[in-house]
Amino acid sequence: MNTASAIDEGSQPTKKATSSVQEAATRKAPFGSRFLTNDGDVWNHNAWDHVPPPDDQGEAISKALEKQRSNPVPAEDKAKYNDKPSRHWDNFYKMNAANFFRNRKWLHNEFPELVAGTKPGAGSFVVAEIGCGAGNSAYPLLSSNQNPDLKIFAYDYSPHAVKLVQRNELYEAPPIGSIEAAVWDLTSTAGIPSNLKEGSVDVAVLIFVMSALHPNEWAQAVENVYKMLKPGGLIVFRDYGRYDLAQLRFKSNRLLDDNLYIRGDKTRVYFFEIDELSLMFTGKMATAAQHASAQNCAVEKEEEDEENNGDNIVSPTEPLEQVIHSLSDVKASDDTSASELSTATDSIAPSPDPSQLPSSPEAYPMPVPVIHPNLLSLQNSEAQPLFSTEQLGVDRRLLVNRKRQLKMYRVWMQGQFRKLTDT
Repeated sequence: MNTASAIDEGSQPTKKATSSVQEAATRKAPFGSRFLTNDGDVWNHNAWDHVPPPDDQGEAISKALEKQRSNPVPAEDKAKYNDKPSRHWDNFYKMNAANFFRNRKWLHNEFPELVAGTKPGAGSFVVAEIGCGAGNSAYPLLSSNQNPDLKIFAYDYSPHAVKLVQRNELYEAPPIGSIEAAVWDLTSTAGIPSNLKEGSVDVAVLIFVMSALHPNEWAQAVENVYKMLKPGGLIVFRDYGRYDLAQLRFKSNRLLDDNLYIRGDKTRVYFFEIDELSLMFTGKMATAAQHASAQNCAVEKEEEDEENNGDNIVSPTEPLEQVIHSLSDVKASDDTSASELSTATDSIAPSPDPSQLPSSPEAYPMPVPVIHPNLLSLQNSEAQPLFSTEQLGVDRRLLVNRKRQLKMYRVWMQGQFRKLTDT
């Protein structure tokens, strides 16, 4: 296993203060990352940063994909999952209310450009959270806001999700700044929301949003975000990465298309490659430097969660509930709580004995990256690019459950894309 240098043994745990990915080539890697340098230490913490996959990961991926492809969603059923997907998310929020996802306080570490608009004296600053759900990104931002001129717009195509945002006690009387929520579909061919002026948004937040769309909807979604942003406006982005554990856990009758799945609750999820995101926003494949960044990304050392004593399956940037939602093939019912859904992780097989793994990673090569044809066609397009890349990387993390001796390899994509002013 290739590893990097560890933090000083005598250093004290500190709260995470920098981004989870090594940023674009012009930025330095985060300091103080927790690397696994000795396999015997794996059970000492509940999360390790930038852990290369085990030697047999290529074989595990190939077997999982082979099983999924042998039993995909029947062709005659695909339409019902792709037709009006908002209703499935509406049912999701009706069943789970605002209790499923925890507030994304990690935004303050990951995207300092977003937080800058909440500082005193920042002046007029407009944020649009798209796919807002119950407001798990908007309200942490609003709660820490010190800028009276901050305005947050929260949009979701689930009417019930928007109602949850509007029922929050901060909605009618935020301490500082303002928030406005409305139903809007990011893929709408009618353009941007009616309550938003074109070219008025400083930062658009896309957190686990693009993966919920069909690949045929990506272009319209990107165009709509482009229209709402100011010249030089920024997209902050985080989503699922290719061959994340959540992808490999899907069973039969869940594969809609290559790397696109349907969960037990009928919501969709796509798993991205780094080149796909680069093509989506810039019209170009990722650069060599960005690929190198993706292979060498690092995460700041995280303080242990005292509430779970380090034994729950938790990621600092994706809470247990969201891990369960992405992993589970179980359809939640009205009497199923987020805590009860944690039993879904019981079916994860114990980690294999390292002595039984192949000695050479070349024995089971990783699959060759496949780019969705909708995005690959952009590579030779004559259209002018809409965005430049400020940050693009992969957050690779090994999560462990020390009580049950389980290892889980998670992969997330993260980026920031700047609207070009001369297109």
